[in-house]
Amino acid sequence: MPTYDYKCLDCGNTFELFQPMSAEPVTICPECGGKVKRLIGAGAGPIFKGSGFYQTDYKNSSGKSSVKKNENKSDVKPSSTTSK
Repeated sequence: MPTYDYKCLDCGNTFELFQPMSAEPVTICPECGGKVKRLIGAGAGPIFKGSGFYQTDYKNSSGKSSVKKNENKSDVKPSSTTSK
């Protein structure tokens, strides 16, 4: 259940309510009984859990290339064939 922020238009009181998404917005201030307005919040940022995310699994933390060089490679070049 999300937490909603409200502000009274009469007395300026701001308060939060923990209520289901299906609940109707509150219309009466608990302090003065005036009219309230529901505020728009920024919300929470994404939460990355588990594997499969760039930050946790694929990001190269050393700053070097992740491609490994094959050190067993032969320096011998294939001979070219010429046709006459």
